[in-house]
Amino acid sequence: MKIQAAVTRQKHAPMSIETLTLEAPRDDEILVKLVATGICHTDIAMRDQAFPVPQPIVLGHEGAGIVERVGKAVRKVAPGDHVLMTFNSCGHCPSCDHGAPTYCHDFFGRNFAGGRSDGTSALAKDGHSIHGNFFGQSSFATHALCREANVVKVRADVALESLAPLACGVQTGAGAIINVLKPGPGASLAVFGTGSVGLSAIMAARLIGVSTIIGIDRNESRLALARELGATHTINAAEDVGAKIAETTGWGVDFSFDTTGNAKVIRLAVDCLAPRGSCGIVGASDAGTEITLDALHIMTGGRTLRGIVEGESHFDVFVPALIDLFVQGRFPLDRLVTYYPFERINDAIADSETGAVVKPVLRFG
Repeated sequence: MKIQAAVTRQKHAPMSIETLTLEAPRDDEILVKLVATGICHTDIAMRDQAFPVPQPIVLGHEGAGIVERVGKAVRKVAPGDHVLMTFNSCGHCPSCDHGAPTYCHDFFGRNFAGGRSDGTSALAKDGHSIHGNFFGQSSFATHALCREANVVKVRADVALESLAPLACGVQTGAGAIINVLKPGPGASLAVFGTGSVGLSAIMAARLIGVSTIIGIDRNESRLALARELGATHTINAAEDVGAKIAETTGWGVDFSFDTTGNAKVIRLAVDCLAPRGSCGIVGASDAGTEITLDALHIMTGGRTLRGIVEGESHFDVFVPALIDLFVQGRFPLDRLVTYYPFERINDAIADSETGAVVKPVLRFG
């Protein structure tokens, strides 16, 4: 079938809206008509080759849409179902077998290789293959193929365009707090970076009753939003952040969370930990980025540094739970979103890069 897709052909360059051919779904595949898709920092990082995904490629990994067709082996969803498409996994490695698909041994192959696991791509233009299957979907397009491993059925009484950010950024931030770090009443948390992931972490921290929530950023408008969404304190990153945190808590924070992927910021996030504190990191660092830490500070204080992928979300359970909280008004993810028509994808990306918007979401049709 013919579809419209945003194709990335070179780094640091605008994407081009092109007419492509998309293959019919195989037996294990699901054809989804996109209603909306979020733009995530990872899309921008992959466009710019922070990790060398092959080009030309159709990116996009926060797809929300309606199932049009399913392969004969698919049982999880049916035509007409409202779905989100999220990260992909193999389903049979040691991590997947132990219920930890976010640490799938073939996570990079299934999400960043630019094709199916057999090396083929379902996308083409004028007979020439275009890389796809990004995060098992490539949702910067009017239609996408996914699989049972990375699709979640969602309630049909909530607008899909409101839910797209849950597929990656929001579940990453909220999941890192709720599923992994697990601070509680009386605990203190510092969130470095108040984009969509950081603000989702702040909303989650407020939801579960964290007493002291500190948002850190250079963007004053985002810090103001952080305060509205649950931060008890904010710090402009141009200040002496370590000193400000110590002034606020008296000794450092119990938990810190870095969303920037910047090695210097990660060092600061670890340095500001109180004894027995834990730091979680989720930012899309450039391949090969190294972090320098004070070994004595880590060892003598019993501090930990923890990598976190996709909030360690069991998305068939966690995403619907977040949707219920959103409907109840307890998790206002819509406060993060600015909508753009699909044709303005490059404007949306530019506004995200400058910090003019927190979470751009593209709408189709």
